[in-house]
Amino acid sequence: MNAPAAQKEKAKLRASLKSFVGGLTQHVSTDDNQWTVKGFIDVYKNVYTISADTKIVSKILEIHLFPKILEFAKTNGFKLVLTDHQNYYPDISFVSEARPELKFALDLKTTYRSEDKPEFCNGFTLGSHGEYFINRTSRKNIQFPYAEYAGHFCLGTIYTRALTEKLVETRVRQISELRPIVSVVRDFQFFVCEKWEIASDRSGSGNTANIGSITKIEDILNGNGMFKNLGEKWFDDYWMNYGKITLPETGKKITKLADYLAYRGQDTKLLNPRAKTTRRKT
Repeated sequence: MNAPAAQKEKAKLRASLKSFVGGLTQHVSTDDNQWTVKGFIDVYKNVYTISADTKIVSKILEIHLFPKILEFAKTNGFKLVLTDHQNYYPDISFVSEARPELKFALDLKTTYRSEDKPEFCNGFTLGSHGEYFINRTSRKNIQFPYAEYAGHFCLGTIYTRALTEKLVETRVRQISELRPIVSVVRDFQFFVCEKWEIASDRSGSGNTANIGSITKIEDILNGNGMFKNLGEKWFDDYWMNYGKITLPETGKKITKLADYLAYRGQDTKLLNPRAKTTRRKT
């Protein structure tokens, strides 16, 4: 498929996804904005409340949303392909039923609002900037080669964690007591964007090669990342070379977008600054 046609299909899918996420909050929420998932049930009808651990919440939420995503794929003429291995990119591949060469990556991302700065969230990673990102024909840790995807989308969830003192994670309940159980998370907000739109210029996790996101919620919802004025090509170029170029003046590796733009002879004013949280004084 030629580039203009692929771009047209990407814009079409983007619009459909934007409409789709508008109904997800209602799907997962009670009337008072709590998560409808309260725990898990055994064969004796005992209810065990789940942990507020972010990995547990993320996985259960993914399962909760999956039937809706599958329905969306079928409605829009896509076959849904899950990764063959854990920790492969992306979480979901949309493959066109009519034109199998047309593929889109969809990564599911969840994060929670900051308790002291609710306009910010904890952020998330946007995939690796390692082998498959650099070598676009590589099949290492990716379902299909990166170059085969016509677009890379994030379907994100931002939520508020319940106050710890309101949770009783060790008590066993009965089904009749289900509704009064305090959900571990609430106040869901869903969004869709291309991953480059919400990228920062910082690694997203410790010593692994992951791209980090911006953290101001309003900027995430509006796709107002650091590459907003530069575009996806500069996002690709920066992260392909992250930490690999040495500044001759200082001998330090380039890990900041401003330094990279200056090194490439690009106007640094095109950089869209990342909103920063301010620490509380103690």
